[in-house]
Order: sequence, then structure tokens, then C-alpha cells
Amino acid sequence: MSNLNTIITVKGRENMAKGRAGLITLPAITGMAFGDGGADAGGTPIAPTANQSTLTNELYRKTITSSEMISTTTCRYYCTLSTSEMAGESISEIGLYDANGDLVCIKTFIPKGKDGDTEQTYVIDDAF
Repeated sequence: MSNLNTIITVKGRENMAKGRAGLITLPAITGMAFGDGGADAGGTPIAPTANQSTLTNELYRKTITSSEMISTTTCRYYCTLSTSEMAGESISEIGLYDANGDLVCIKTFIPKGKDGDTEQTYVIDDAF
């Protein structure tokens, strides 16, 4: 994840290190968190920090819709919001959370409005 507005959190890195050391079983990515605190008042994305354990303003969590290995070192996660989910909200930050509920990745972007008559699918690549 080389984008300046996408980071792996300290908790995510801690889990990877402990998993590789055999100290824990690495918890699977199970969901995506959505929020509206990822951009400033002018709509410019605010870079997340690795020390964040939550989104700036989390509004909703949903189980991942699907995932796929797009290369030997990259998994792509998809999460689709139905027409009624988050209708009327302006989404500017998303994160991946694991089976323990820990936020392990955060991405910020320009606000995306969510109408009540459309689905929206969000995608995050977890690349190593």
C-alpha cells in the first residue's frame, strides 16, 4: 500500500509480527468500517496515521462482501453498501478490521456522497 492516504495501523503491524513469530494466529480480515472524517472542510483528504486505532469519525461497519487474491502478495477486499446503507452520508474514510474488531488498515479520500437509490462498492488492496 504505497498511497500516502493508505496506512497499515500499528495494531495491524503488531499482529503480523506476532503471527509470523508464531505467538498468535493472525486474525482474518472480516469487515470494512466507513466514516466521514477523512477529509478537511475543503474536501482535501487528511493522511491517516499508523497510531490510529479508529477512523476519525466512524459511522458504520459491514462484513466484507468478497475478497480475491489478485497476485501472490496482494489480496483485494470488496464491500458493497446497499441502497439503504449510509444513504445521505458523505464517505471519506474506510478501514479494514479483523476478526478481533481491530482496525488494521485505513484509507482516506475525497468525500463520496451516498444516494439512497444506488449501491456503492468500496475496494481496498492489501499488498505486501
